[in-house]
Parts: sequence; structure tokens; C-alpha cells
Amino acid sequence: MSFSYKVKEELSAHFGNARHCQIAELSAIVNICGGIASFGKTFCLKIQTENFLVAKKCFTLLQNTFNIRVDISVRSGGKRRRIYLLLIRNAFDAARVLMATGILHKDREQTVTFDRIYPPVTAAVCCRRAYLRGAFLASGSVNNPEKNYHLEFVVNSPLLAADLQEMVNSFGLEAKTVARKDHEVIYLKEGEQIVDLLNVMEAHLALMELENVRIVKEMRNDINRKVNCETANLNKVVGAAVKQLEDIMFIQSTMGLQKLPPQLAELAEARLQYPEKSLKELGSCLSEPLGKSGVNHRLRKISAIAETLREGKGEGK
Repeated sequence: MSFSYKVKEELSAHFGNARHCQIAELSAIVNICGGIASFGKTFCLKIQTENFLVAKKCFTLLQNTFNIRVDISVRSGGKRRRIYLLLIRNAFDAARVLMATGILHKDREQTVTFDRIYPPVTAAVCCRRAYLRGAFLASGSVNNPEKNYHLEFVVNSPLLAADLQEMVNSFGLEAKTVARKDHEVIYLKEGEQIVDLLNVMEAHLALMELENVRIVKEMRNDINRKVNCETANLNKVVGAAVKQLEDIMFIQSTMGLQKLPPQLAELAEARLQYPEKSLKELGSCLSEPLGKSGVNHRLRKISAIAETLREGKGEGK
């Protein structure tokens, strides 16, 4: 079972207590999956989906809020796909649903359709939460958080996409929109924002699962960062020690360490004897213990002498 399915399964079992919230959720499903079709000399409301959870939730919402008859049929969509079709054949009942969800309006003598989110339907915060639940059920998906963070809604209408993006962002989120073929995609790509949206939609079980994954991933990433940092520092130390040994052995083979100033000669011999020690440890091996910065300063002097010898400018002093 995918993580996206788990979220939808949880949302499909969630019903708001108030009728206006149920209408808001139904409005989202009808906005995205619904359509008005001719039926003889009148019209009917058709809601089509490939997701059984959407069909079940829509059927239940229609029963709870309008107590009307809904015909359900299942068709084959090829490649083991099933298409669920909910049909309200009675024109009066269809009109009741469409007008309550803000999709059908009477303007004087004309009846017009509204292919957007109808503001009065989602005026209350609880209704906006409900609308987002319905929208996610009808058109949403979320990636497995073990792989990457990505949640999206896919709709056909640019106007509906703009409204949906604005609604998501009204909860302090930063959803973005992009066109994908013939669809509009509203998406979030940050784990924290996806958690917040799941909380908005009241998918609390999915939220906890995602949070657990985030915590483990963040701990793993933190450990990896520390290991990488320590490895980089170790490589830097090892590289510097190798360079120091090369300089000291070059001086030894050309002019001899005995010709170095006594303090530099002592340090050079200590480095040859203890190539694995850090600067601080190396300083403690000297007859007069020296701190890390002091050891580093003397090693730079040794390096400068080696470079002078390499350039053939004398033996150095």
C-alpha cells in the first residue's frame, strides 16, 4: 500500500460534523470529478473517478447531505483499471447539489455554471479544511517520504488551480503551480510544509508516519554531515602531514637536518618519528612543549626552507 493511498484512506473515513463542511468537501469532488450531462430533455449530474475511495466518500456525502438517490456503475478502463460512475438522474436533485456546492447559479432568468471554488461555500476555516480533503481525495497524491518530499493536486482548470493554490497558501504554506501537459499542478516539495498540509486536512495518522520518517532522515543526514566533516578534516590533516614529511625528507637529503636551527631540527625529527600525531600531540613531544599554533608556525618555516632549496636559491638558514 502506497503512502498516498494511506493518506486517502484516512481522509475517506473522515467526515466533518457540520453539514456545511460536508458540502464543502463534496464541492471539491464535484469541481474536479463532476460534470453536467444531458439526460433526455433535461440534465443530470455525473461524477467519474478511478478511485474507489473517492466514489465511496462522494456517495456517502450525497446521502448524508441531500438524502437523494445516486446510481453507481463500474466500468473497465483497460489495464486492470476501473472507472466508477455516480449519476444523479433527477434534474431537480442534480440542481440542488450543484447550487449548494456553488457550481450552478441562477442569474436573473439564466442558469450559469461556476468553474471555480465558490467563496461562500468555503468561507469558514473548517470548510476550507474540508474542501482540501475532498480535493486531495479527488486529485491529490504524495510521494513516499522515504524517497523524497512531494505532494500535489492535479486539476484541469487554470482558474480552479489558482483558487486551490490560494486556499492552500491561506494556511501559511507556499504552494506553487506548474503546467503539466493539459493539466495544472499545485505542489509542495518541503517535508515540513507537507506535514502542515496533512494537519490542515486532518490526516493525523499519515502526519505522524511522515514525521517519524523525517526525524530518522534528519538524524541520518546530520550523522552523515558530521562524518563527512570529520573525514574532510582528517584528510586535510593527513595531507598536511604528508607534505610536512616530504619537506623534511627533502631537507634531510639535500642539506641535512643538522643545519636547521635547533628548534626547527628538533621539530623535524619529531615529525619523522611520529608521522601520525596531530600538531597538538607533536608539540607535547618537544623538550620545551609547544602549542598547536607554535608547532604550525615552525612547520611553515621548515616548508619555506624546503621550497627555497627546491628553487635552488641556497641551503636556507
